[in-house]
Amino acid sequence: MSAELISILALAAMFVVATLLPINMGLLAFATAFLVGTLAGDLTTDEILGEFPGEIFVVLVGITYLFGIAKANGTIDWLVRLAVRAVRGHLAAIPWVMFGIAATLTAIGAVSPAAVAIVAPIALGFAARYRISPLLMGALVVHGAQAGGFSPISVYGSIVNGVVADNGLPGDEVFLFFASLAVNLLIAGVVFVAFGGLRLLRVRSATAPAGDSTGSATVGGRPRIAGGSPELDAATAPAVERLTLPTPYQALTLLGLVALVLCTLAFDLDVGFVAVTVAVVLALFSQQAAKEAVGQITWSVVLLICGVLTYVGVLEQIGTIDYVGNAVADVGAPLIAALLLCYIGAIVSAFASSVGVLGATIPLAVPFLLAGDVGAIGFVAALSIASTVVDVSPFSTNGALVVANAQNVDREAFFKRLLAYGAVITMVAPLVVWLPLVVIGIG
Repeated sequence: MSAELISILALAAMFVVATLLPINMGLLAFATAFLVGTLAGDLTTDEILGEFPGEIFVVLVGITYLFGIAKANGTIDWLVRLAVRAVRGHLAAIPWVMFGIAATLTAIGAVSPAAVAIVAPIALGFAARYRISPLLMGALVVHGAQAGGFSPISVYGSIVNGVVADNGLPGDEVFLFFASLAVNLLIAGVVFVAFGGLRLLRVRSATAPAGDSTGSATVGGRPRIAGGSPELDAATAPAVERLTLPTPYQALTLLGLVALVLCTLAFDLDVGFVAVTVAVVLALFSQQAAKEAVGQITWSVVLLICGVLTYVGVLEQIGTIDYVGNAVADVGAPLIAALLLCYIGAIVSAFASSVGVLGATIPLAVPFLLAGDVGAIGFVAALSIASTVVDVSPFSTNGALVVANAQNVDREAFFKRLLAYGAVITMVAPLVVWLPLVVIGIG
């Protein structure tokens, strides 16, 4: 049996064991990476360790530590109250505001994980405070980041358009951007309805006294739900607090968050290292907040993500990814081959770098794209969207950030919910984009 087949069977066995037994999948992945890498792939220990995702490790630890400090000193709560006032108490608008901010950040050049790292902690802090589904809030942040991810000046857009040009394929930068924007908007709308967004439309937080020009109505100091009884309102609506000026330490924390945004967007510095640096500076001014923040680092999630990604790196070293991709590209029917490549891109990207997947899979399709059996512009758009929309998976950096920053939840249960949602997206999205963009030929 070839090393590629052994690695695929080992991956399947790893998921089965992790599902049936209470063993951290990251530990299983580290052990599997060692066994498969050395026994089947003839890799050295150094080569296996070289696949450890150090960048993602620093991002997860740095961001959760920084925002742990911000939570401990009350800065997150202050930002949440500011957001409520900014939308004049309409809680249903907040997830869409977060969607729009994330989309804007990636559209102007931020890498997707950086945008999610900046927005997700604040969004999920808001979700915890106002009892909004963390899956709803987290999914809209990630899909927002992907919605703007293919603008002509974005990281994803620049890479895909460069690969298309290098391979002599026709391209349309504007169509790629708007196709991704439309699909992610559509998915976000479905998520909003499916996970409690309609309920939020009936809730309005009282940001001003009852009877003022905003029309807010309160019951016992709590916002009123339209059409509800006072008893229901008081039991379910969020409490309202007056927005005050931040304390000096909160102001310093806000300055640190602004520095995080500027350094990552304007100077293209690593978001993880910048977050760690800002957190260490803040820790110097409050050792108690820093001590509490260490407990906010979700080490089980960090272990899980890093273990699985290490094994994915071993798969790439062995050649399993290329093996599967070449087998699909050899399929005789161009339309079926295009669909299978979209699925390969989605499945692999759910565990690995979306950029790497796009750079590897588009060239595999060049032969039948040049033959004219499949429209290149539509296929590239379909593959790009299928390979990035799955970044809600908790094994991707974006999904991992959502899990790490979720508050007041059972993290294991939330991880499984996000994993199930990511699996649905992975199975449905490639087919949904393939049909109009490749088969019908929109674009």
